[in-house]
Amino acid sequence: MSSMTDFIKGRVAFLVTSNIHKFNEARRVLSDYKIATAMLKKIGAVEIQDDNIENVAKASAVDAVKKCNLPIMVEDAGLFIKALKNFPGPYSSYIYRTISNDGVLKLMGNITDRDAYFKSVVAFISPSLDEALCFHGKVEGKIVKEKCGSQGFGFDPIFKPLNSSKTFAGMTIEEKNQHSHRAEAFRKFAEWYTASF
Repeated sequence: MSSMTDFIKGRVAFLVTSNIHKFNEARRVLSDYKIATAMLKKIGAVEIQDDNIENVAKASAVDAVKKCNLPIMVEDAGLFIKALKNFPGPYSSYIYRTISNDGVLKLMGNITDRDAYFKSVVAFISPSLDEALCFHGKVEGKIVKEKCGSQGFGFDPIFKPLNSSKTFAGMTIEEKNQHSHRAEAFRKFAEWYTASF
């Protein structure tokens, strides 16, 4: 039985990532739609630098499908801080690796406008598609004054979504998926997928 056949029957979705936290969040969302999720992490998909996270996700998905000939999902996300002119945005993973949460909090200093948002793009492509399809999610919130919480990953300890008393890092996966940009994007993908097949 081919992997493409399995995917079309809704049995498995192939997510290209080396981030187990991202995989677990996606898996929980997709399981609500009866879509199982497999993690592909060692295929060496290219990750371009671009000012638009959609372009980053699409380029990685197109490269990955060429390398493994499977239906592929790639998710890319960014933290956009309004007072910093939407920095770090599409460069979030690099900024996290280099200055981490402490560096971002230092950049914020005594800035009173703490408004920020997370944006996510899920790009899907299969060998039978000419181009990647993209699904978007966004959550508004604020940058807190100090790190809070031990769950999640990346900038989760410094971002608190609107209408929540907790940062993402203070939430369980289930709680985070009620608010998050990533969950919204994966839900949109799952709704399109289940309606299309």
